[in-house]
Amino acid sequence: MRYLSTRGIAPAASLATALWQGLAPDGGLYMPEALPPCPPAWVARRAGAPLVDTACGVLAPFVAPEISPAALGTLLADALDFPVPLVAIDEGVWALELFHGPTLAFKDVAARVMARLMRQLQPQNERPLTVLVATSGDTGSAVADAFARVPGIRVVILFPAGQVSAMQEAQLTAFEPAIADRVVSLAVQGTFDDCQQLVKDAFANVRLREAVSLTSANSINIGRLLPQLVSYFHAAAQLPVPHGPAIVSTPSGNFGHLAAGLMAKRLGAPIARFVAATNINDVVPAYLATGRYEPRASRATIANAMDVGSPSNFERIRALYRDDVAALRADVEGSAHQDDEVRAAIGDVFQRTGYVLDPHSAIGYLGLRPALAREPGAVGVVMATAHPAKFAEVVEPAIGRTIEIPERLRACLERPRRVKALAVSADALGEILLS
Repeated sequence: MRYLSTRGIAPAASLATALWQGLAPDGGLYMPEALPPCPPAWVARRAGAPLVDTACGVLAPFVAPEISPAALGTLLADALDFPVPLVAIDEGVWALELFHGPTLAFKDVAARVMARLMRQLQPQNERPLTVLVATSGDTGSAVADAFARVPGIRVVILFPAGQVSAMQEAQLTAFEPAIADRVVSLAVQGTFDDCQQLVKDAFANVRLREAVSLTSANSINIGRLLPQLVSYFHAAAQLPVPHGPAIVSTPSGNFGHLAAGLMAKRLGAPIARFVAATNINDVVPAYLATGRYEPRASRATIANAMDVGSPSNFERIRALYRDDVAALRADVEGSAHQDDEVRAAIGDVFQRTGYVLDPHSAIGYLGLRPALAREPGAVGVVMATAHPAKFAEVVEPAIGRTIEIPERLRACLERPRRVKALAVSADALGEILLS
């Protein structure tokens, strides 16, 4: 399998090259040159199948010939060593709980697989690698936990100061001693969009890249996107049989997870439609409604991972659909929600069913309700993105009680924090990367 830029100028790349470069030389995002459908008989046999078995079948074509099926199986068994259960949360609605990994966020799934892919393909005798990552909350801690354990890699995290939850900030700045010296946490005096732009500027700086071996672990990197294909096949495989058409609601900020879902549908995942569920940063729902894509400055909300005004991965979605908004509308509907709606949904679901949603998963749930109402007999799946304890300041008032904090989160609160302030300055970031 080769990888092509969404902008069509850069030469085709191998998996290893696409992983190490992050962005293509022309500024585009790498995509597989083809999406070969999975055999229908194999898809039909997925019912109740273990996650790792499904992952091996989905990902094998995308890593061949660089990684053998046997090596891939070993890699995935090591990376995906935590449960990913499908849990009923309401009548006809399930949550795929992707947050049982080390940092209690769905980003663990992709980050752990990507780190192991890079270790498997790491060139010999290369200088140390710097993984540069912008985060609006959960990505940074998941990437640091996954990558800083790999010899020869340091992780530099950029997050918007004051715009992540208290628990997320602890996870981004208070790492366990075994990896703390290989992580640099930078509190950017701006928005997530500023963090993301600083990362892109660093990759575009030829002199900087000559001096520092850089790669990205944001969802702009194809290594983050490919493992997310698996979630959709796994969700469909765990639904009770028989069931009606499956509608999947994906909480969306930078739109990498939804891009993976749409690719999974092309590969044969039995999903009828998707909901692109987001907060007031609704540039993609607006595009679906009007046909005009108009990025704008992001606005802060209680679902901070969605506070993105210029989602990078929408470039992949537009490339996948060749900028045909009508074709995209046939597969996706947009749904945008205010903070008050989110709080109310968290409280309503808990009072009726006892299930506790985090703000992002609550937005996914809100997006499903009208979609299911329009298609009687359909079933819904929410891609549940984070443990609710990570957003206790929002969730606890909504449900009227305290949430038990998992031990791995309590440990972060007790460790000293290591963080540097960073102005929105490409030069200032360059100095840190060179140090």
